Amino acid sequence: MDRFIKKAKQLRGQIVTPPDKSISHRAVIFASLANGSSVIKNFLWAKDPLSSLNSMRLLGVDIEITETKEIVVHGKGLKSLIEPDNVIDCGNSGTTMRLLSGILAGQSFFSVLTGDDSLRQRPMKRIVTPLSLMGATVIGRDGNRLPPLAIKGGSIKGIDYDMPIASAQVKSAILLAGLFAQGKTSVSEPYKSRDHTEKMLKSMGAELEIDGNRIEISPLREELKSLDISIPGDFSSAAFFIAAASLVKDSEVLIKDVCLNNTRTGLMDVLINMGANISVINKREQAGELLGDLLIRSSEKLKGTLIEGNIIPRLIDEFPILCVIASQAEGVTVIKDAKDLRAKESDRIKAMTTELNKMGVDIHELDDGVEIKGPCKIKAAEVYSYKDHRIAMALSIAALIADGETKIKDAECVDISFPEFYNLLEMLQH
Repeated sequence: MDRFIKKAKQLRGQIVTPPDKSISHRAVIFASLANGSSVIKNFLWAKDPLSSLNSMRLLGVDIEITETKEIVVHGKGLKSLIEPDNVIDCGNSGTTMRLLSGILAGQSFFSVLTGDDSLRQRPMKRIVTPLSLMGATVIGRDGNRLPPLAIKGGSIKGIDYDMPIASAQVKSAILLAGLFAQGKTSVSEPYKSRDHTEKMLKSMGAELEIDGNRIEISPLREELKSLDISIPGDFSSAAFFIAAASLVKDSEVLIKDVCLNNTRTGLMDVLINMGANISVINKREQAGELLGDLLIRSSEKLKGTLIEGNIIPRLIDEFPILCVIASQAEGVTVIKDAKDLRAKESDRIKAMTTELNKMGVDIHELDDGVEIKGPCKIKAAEVYSYKDHRIAMALSIAALIADGETKIKDAECVDISFPEFYNLLEMLQH
């Protein structure tokens, strides 16, 4: 489905972004390993987290959905999963595939994980290598690099693993396998990636020791405790409205109940440094996670900046929208050390360079990022989403400040993470 978007005069109002995708995945997966019934409120009803929910059902977990859309997971402990009678389809969700791989590495049965066309092209060697070192048999296409993955686990042992690239999904896969391993397992990463797994597992009784960028997990002496959680708002979804309110003149938008986990909010730090007008109000804590409300007013003037190094894992999902913001900043913005973006739902570096060029942005592709010279006058164009939800939403925000009407092809892919995106965008323009 194509979407047509015209220039916005202003954005005004209050919104609540969808529940956090990363936390929704982990809540339903981890609750399935617990002993007892867990209640999950405010789950993200989007395709990716539902892939995790349906996968756990295939592994024999009794998951109930109430009339009020609460999820009740009746977990029976770490060793309660059963061999699936079919291939597990992870859809478009790399999180589902990588986290499940860690769990399945510790199971004595055989299982196969696959996904859609996009997921079957995403690199899995980064989890195959450590899980194989632990003693699991993990086989994939193209020299074990690509899905589908066939996994036969069982008697695995703990390892000390230095990750070449910071990745919350890879880190989580290894830590989850560590729950089933003999001996302790440790993971060290070059930069700190999002830490929802560590926070949630610790709250459920896992023995975790964190020392800087090194995390050590011990095999469980007792079962994981059940979980009662209300999922906070997703910062990565809020990012598109933070950008929109910053870029569209005479705008003021309040975004309620956003997860402000420090490993996720790199974009906000960068934007404030560039001159954006963002206030955090009503800070509070819930289930170990920091929440708050964000008040964003349009920016008078943004300045270019250099974005590199240890902040990159804290804004990796926000790269597409950051490119749009940088197009309106005075001077040069360089984003580097982000080569992993070439292996997301699309090659996001190439995709954003190609599509923003169509809209008149002075953007140049680097091996590991982009260079953007601004401010640029954005013009309407026909652009392509690459069936990547974050590309579609970033180009939609660019369309709000473009002269004319922009056509975004295959815009329905936003349903992967944010089904209400276009409704909220229209509501703020009334």
